[in-house]
Amino acid sequence: MDKLARKIQSRSPSEIRFRVRQELTNLSLFAFPPTLPSKTVAPSPIPSSLPDPADVANQLKSTPFAVECINIAKEILAHRFPLLGVTLSTGPEIAWRRDYGAGVETGTAYFRRIPYLDAAQAGDHKIIWELNRHQHLVLLAQAHLISGRRDFLDEITRQLESWFEQNPFQRGINWCSALEVAFRTLSWIWVHRIVGDRFDDALRRRFLEALYRHGLHLEANLSYYFSPNTHLLGEGVALHALGALFPHFPGADRMRQTGANVVRREMDRQVCEDGSHFEQSIYYHVYALDMFLFHAILQKPDDAFRHKLRRMTDFLSALMGPSGVLPFLGDDDGGRFFHPYGARKEFGRATLASCGVFFNRAEWIRNRLDLAPQAVWWIDGVEHVPVERSTSQSIRFADSGLVVMAKDHVQIIVDAGPFGSGSAGHSHADTLSLLLRQGAEQILTDPGAYTYVSDRVWRHRFRGTAMHNTVRIDGSDQAVPSGPFAWSSKPEVELIRWETCAEWDLLIATCSYVGLRHQRDVVFSKADALIVIVDRVYGGLGEHLIEQFWHFGEAVRQLSTHCFQVGTAAVAAFELHGATRLSEGGEYGWISPAPGAKTAAPVLCVERRSGLPISLAALIDLSGKSKSLRVRLHADGHGVDGIYDDNSLLSLAWAGEEVQRTEGRDQN
Repeated sequence: MDKLARKIQSRSPSEIRFRVRQELTNLSLFAFPPTLPSKTVAPSPIPSSLPDPADVANQLKSTPFAVECINIAKEILAHRFPLLGVTLSTGPEIAWRRDYGAGVETGTAYFRRIPYLDAAQAGDHKIIWELNRHQHLVLLAQAHLISGRRDFLDEITRQLESWFEQNPFQRGINWCSALEVAFRTLSWIWVHRIVGDRFDDALRRRFLEALYRHGLHLEANLSYYFSPNTHLLGEGVALHALGALFPHFPGADRMRQTGANVVRREMDRQVCEDGSHFEQSIYYHVYALDMFLFHAILQKPDDAFRHKLRRMTDFLSALMGPSGVLPFLGDDDGGRFFHPYGARKEFGRATLASCGVFFNRAEWIRNRLDLAPQAVWWIDGVEHVPVERSTSQSIRFADSGLVVMAKDHVQIIVDAGPFGSGSAGHSHADTLSLLLRQGAEQILTDPGAYTYVSDRVWRHRFRGTAMHNTVRIDGSDQAVPSGPFAWSSKPEVELIRWETCAEWDLLIATCSYVGLRHQRDVVFSKADALIVIVDRVYGGLGEHLIEQFWHFGEAVRQLSTHCFQVGTAAVAAFELHGATRLSEGGEYGWISPAPGAKTAAPVLCVERRSGLPISLAALIDLSGKSKSLRVRLHADGHGVDGIYDDNSLLSLAWAGEEVQRTEGRDQN
């Protein structure tokens, strides 16, 4: 009772009033489920703001997308569902409320009485909800239209009827999250658009009435006070789409306007001026960008909305770079707004291509094949859009603090910004971490997120400092985890210097926590294809344990005590005074390609224990010319000497106004 009283006292009067109205509305809907007037169940005309699905299907026949779509649809016919990087097999009958991995299934009580956060009683709700988003039904509809196969359409009918029977209105786990109701609403909207005119009258009536009820449930349960971030945004997008595309539903205008108001407010609140999403997660950035773009296609928003949408796309394009690979900085929940199939690391390509069509920006379209998963279904005239080769450039994004250093096929991303706002629930303790790609090779990578709530130890481990390419001090994360979605005692982050020119980039930034200060200097010498990283730790008395962690996305071969080859061309050398440990697995040698999955990967730890101040240096040579390399830190800490296998020396220093470069022979 005391806990309940404290919870109530922590809420504002406006929140309490909202929640009382919300619960009264839910109880009324539960007691008296609404029905849909018969005049609204006829097939709706295709709105002019979206392409005709039949025309889209004709365009896609004989394309790689069509082949992939039909192959996945065949798997779904066998009830093998590709979800979150794994395949879920349900057997002949789908139990929609069951966690098949845990063997746990909840009943059909009123949704407020379902303990969905208790894995012991309900299983992993994330896995259950992913299947119940019904995005696979959209794919079945697409496959039916492309191939003409009747069995794909029949499977949609069977699964819908099965779902209706097992999930009565507002009963069971699949009504507990308004965002999940929103995702299912959007999937059903697409199913109706693509094949709804092929349903028989009985199914059409039941389907549209269920869709209408989804809208009423959404309207009553918008997440204004519970996870009011991408949850609220997705709910607003779905509510607006339902009202806009089903104008004959009772209350459609109200739904459309309410949804539009939510999306407008969330664009102002969630998107920073530099185009980054305020939760500091690149995966959630893509999520939000897709939501905002789909809404813009239906709503035709004002110039201010479009401006921020363009900035979001510029941000994403810069971070994906020439490789077209999504860097998984921050959390990753595994979902996707539309067509959650294919290589997850390439999900951002379809988003960029869709924005490229919408804004007529050909440089955002990496390949015409990127148009098929999304843009062709959303926007007319895709076949006439040109494609340009994208160019990369070095840039700093002021609000997120992310810095991109780029030259041709080399891209470096440094997180020189603070944690996300508020409790920073989707941020990781990765300040001053560095990612490095060269072409398709992921030399230094981010390990991902792995899990949210299913395993507390691994949740904290994957979002902790040691799982990122940065420095850990005295075994402490840069902030203190406060549950799975919050941080306390967040570090202070300061940008000291950022300069970029044709020959080099230079970044100096600091991260202060546990009473100490970590400074990282990153120099990218573009002509030499060299990256220098110097770490210094200041403050405090006595001995301290300082660890540099380096997570590699490619195979690693040790050439000498402190020299390693990563992939085919990169050679990395580390300052000689530290002990180095190369390993896979264990505590920190992992990469998570998708939520719930992890694979062993090489991680190097360079460790020093001594008094402060202390300095460590690393030198990465991407030229492919050297197979042996040593690095020597200058006494003032503002430069390094790279000593190659032929004893030649390349010295880089940056204490003055610019990076100075000299060559010679090593005299030691």
